[in-house]
Amino acid sequence: MTLGIAMFAAAIASGTSTSVITDNVPVIEQIAERADSTEITETPNKLNSEPLTTQEKVEEYFSDIPILADVAYCESRYRQYDANGNVLRGVVNKADVGVMQINEKYHAATAVKLGYDLYSLEGNMAYARYLYSKQGTKPWVHSSACWNTTREVALR
Repeated sequence: MTLGIAMFAAAIASGTSTSVITDNVPVIEQIAERADSTEITETPNKLNSEPLTTQEKVEEYFSDIPILADVAYCESRYRQYDANGNVLRGVVNKADVGVMQINEKYHAATAVKLGYDLYSLEGNMAYARYLYSKQGTKPWVHSSACWNTTREVALR
């Protein structure tokens, strides 16, 4: 700030005009006025912020298709991995994997062709988005009793 004041003082002494300096208003008052009117925005420090939970990632990723966030809750309780760090597998069908419980038998080959890794959270969600664009909620019909009511209960 001292450098700014020196520059303003030099401009005044030399008789040059700057867009910052207004006639008949002391430089110090102008600087204070600008400081008061300047909006300061704070950028969060990513090193100190808490990482997003799987639920938050799912809800953010499917913010434009909230029914898929509900499906993720009903299918896996927002879990991509089990307590041992292995990809979550279905209780009824062990071929169902990840947060969206994508069935390997029916979808693994297509997922690989499209470049989606069903065993990562990002790939599992991306493939679910692709699947939804082709079939709607049909692939998750077996958990529909849960996700059909999830949003209704939240809205009450």
